[in-house]
Amino acid sequence: MLKANWFGILFLMFSLCAAQEEYAKLSEIVVDDAQIFTQSQLDGLRTKLYQFESETTNQLVVLTIDNLQGETIETYALEVFNKNKLGQEGKDNGILILFSKLDREVRIEVGYGLESYITDAVASRIIRNTMIPRFKDEDYFEGIDLATDQIIEFLNDPEALEEFKAEIEAEAEMPWWLYIIIGLFLLMFVAAGGFVFYKGYSTLIEIIRGIFIGKLAVFRGIFMAVFMMFPLIFGLVFMGMPLFFMAMLLGLDDVLNGFVKDFTWVLLVILVFIAVTILLAILKIRRKGDKNLKLSFFKSDKTYMKKTFSSSGTHSFGSSSGSSSSSSFSGGGGSSGGGGASGSW
Repeated sequence: MLKANWFGILFLMFSLCAAQEEYAKLSEIVVDDAQIFTQSQLDGLRTKLYQFESETTNQLVVLTIDNLQGETIETYALEVFNKNKLGQEGKDNGILILFSKLDREVRIEVGYGLESYITDAVASRIIRNTMIPRFKDEDYFEGIDLATDQIIEFLNDPEALEEFKAEIEAEAEMPWWLYIIIGLFLLMFVAAGGFVFYKGYSTLIEIIRGIFIGKLAVFRGIFMAVFMMFPLIFGLVFMGMPLFFMAMLLGLDDVLNGFVKDFTWVLLVILVFIAVTILLAILKIRRKGDKNLKLSFFKSDKTYMKKTFSSSGTHSFGSSSGSSSSSSFSGGGGSSGGGGASGSW
């Protein structure tokens, strides 16, 4: 009985392994398992791609299949690419165009060595503008053939590639009126954060003034000042995040990276904040004509506290609560790390 159980387990494991997807082993530079090409189309495409490989050593390979057998096209393309070692070893200069007929998906998988040329954005635009419109009309050969023409042109002509990349950047640019709408939307958050910060900062200045004139106990004042930092930080975040996104939209990435790499400015900002706050508190003391400057470490003036920090006073500050919140074709040993783009129609 035990042997029968073990035999059943081993048989099940063997069956599962046998059922796993076997990825295509390429015997030609164009393999048409989906049978979407005529023989003349297949021969012409192979001739073109073999010639491109002989002139440049770059391998541009086309594989058509009926379906992905439950795999994602990204996984299937990467496995086919790496198992067949497309491109030359050390150069990793292979590109695979994978077409799945029944899944209605296509992918351009790019080897490491060509990722700086055929970037994800370039591959995506080729798929979107060249391949998909023709696939929708079931003109599969023309879509793939024109895509290979573009890739060959871009790898042979750097100027054409740069022009194509410039078109992608121009396509990605937002119109001026959208910048205005987004800016106004973000400014609402800046205004809300600014209001919260102003209210909290005014209260903080009054706390320091109260300590200096002896009407607010030092220890209680320190506790209140620390507690008041929460709405201040909340207000700064509300102001800072929209400004951060606006800077990114305006292309100020280098400036933002400079702030992220060196945090010494944070210490400087804190020191300036403390100095300015104390200075403003002193100016408020002079403006109100407070003459008797003294410190009270434990005792606070109840009348001053009720008038200044109660909900009915000038400032809103609760005493106990606050804000929170094997053939003629073979790979050359190259590999891909998953660069490229996919599309469906």
